[in-house]
Amino acid sequence: MLKQFLQFKLSQKLSPQQIQLMKLIQLPTQAFEQRLKQELEENPALESGKETSDELDDDFDNSEDYDDNESINAEDINVDEYLSDDEIPDYRMHANNYSADDEEKSVPFASGTSFTQHLTNQLSTFRLNEEEEQIAEFLVGSVDESGYIRRALSDITDDLAFTQNVYTEEAKIENVLKIVHLLDPAGVGARNLQECLLIQLHRKTQNPNVELATSILDRAFEQFTKKHYKKLLQKFDITEVQLKDAILEIERLNPKPGSSYSGNTRMIEHVVPDFNIKIIDGELNLTLNGRNAPELHVSREYNNMLKGYKESKDKSKSQKDAVLFIKQKLDAAKWFIDAIKQRQQTLFVTMSSIMHYQKEYFLTGDERKLRPMILKDIADEIEMDVSTISRVANSKYADTPYGTKLIKEFFSESMTNDQGEEVSTREIKKILETVIKEENKRKPLTDEKLAKILKEKGYPIARRTIAKYREQLDLPVARLRKQI
Repeated sequence: MLKQFLQFKLSQKLSPQQIQLMKLIQLPTQAFEQRLKQELEENPALESGKETSDELDDDFDNSEDYDDNESINAEDINVDEYLSDDEIPDYRMHANNYSADDEEKSVPFASGTSFTQHLTNQLSTFRLNEEEEQIAEFLVGSVDESGYIRRALSDITDDLAFTQNVYTEEAKIENVLKIVHLLDPAGVGARNLQECLLIQLHRKTQNPNVELATSILDRAFEQFTKKHYKKLLQKFDITEVQLKDAILEIERLNPKPGSSYSGNTRMIEHVVPDFNIKIIDGELNLTLNGRNAPELHVSREYNNMLKGYKESKDKSKSQKDAVLFIKQKLDAAKWFIDAIKQRQQTLFVTMSSIMHYQKEYFLTGDERKLRPMILKDIADEIEMDVSTISRVANSKYADTPYGTKLIKEFFSESMTNDQGEEVSTREIKKILETVIKEENKRKPLTDEKLAKILKEKGYPIARRTIAKYREQLDLPVARLRKQI
């Protein structure tokens, strides 16, 4: 049985303008410039640069409404009067909003010689028969970005048979692999770290330090990696000075030879600060990167087209279609200009609040002066949503007197010290880093001892928390920090 009933409910929907604004806010300066360029190319009603004409006092981008004496408001055009039910304009059939999933995912390709091709080109300098050449090229093709071949020779043997019709034995592949080990950069084609370092040592000019380093890696690699220096001194019957010199030789080697390849395919990312913070006469001064504040205005030509249509007595079907297109482009241009203005205001207000919240840090540069600050603190202060603050913090950089910093680095959780005061976890990490830096490297401090030292300094922290902070600072355990 069918029933009809009314149901009332409240729902929130984002307008196309709000979606556009959120997308613009999260863009850093370089990405914003690309988005701006794209919009200028796609919308002929939007133009860059200052309006040069003096005929109008108020431009589209400087006022909310058109002046009736100078131009016409696009909203004055009642589209429904010009079209029948069967003539729905095409733009009405498309949604103005879109998600991140709709964005083009194509990746631009950089020109130049790839790492694999760089290695393959070197094979021509060796005398190889047809079978050896096929094996060598297959081995080179198996080298990863770090410069290693991380597959077993048995697997490579099977793949050669199935994919290349090359039936061979592991011993033959092993011999060809030795030729691959002669390619540059040194250490390429190794199957593990030990082999990679030994290949590089064999290429160096032999002297007592290099020979001792080779023996250590060849006969006591595990003891070396675990820094059991006393065992190494006994095993090789050497002095601490000799061991130190041998370790220095090993530390000069490259554990990832593939990363040393400087071909044109490597992309370099340049950070462009979105904000600039300076100290002028003891006060903080904040400016927004000028590239975030472009000069934009609506095309005067499109405005005149609408004016001409309004004054025209005979309105043809083609004119009606044209005015719909013009209206759509003018609306889009105005929305974009408004969104950019709101973006500028949001960025400036958010960063200004962060700067004043962390005033002591920005005046001194001492990370211990960073106050505990979470996204909600700033959101409440400037009365914006937490998600908006997150969009600003996660992708923007500030040029400060102490270097270029990612804004989210100024945010941190808090903990209570022994005096009941709330302090930033960044402050604790900085103190922990300093303590580890100043420790006796012959007898590094364990996490338990570090926890005791910080407790004495007024920060009662558990050992497991010390371990977590140490890992976040990318500092190894005490045993691996040991030096002789």
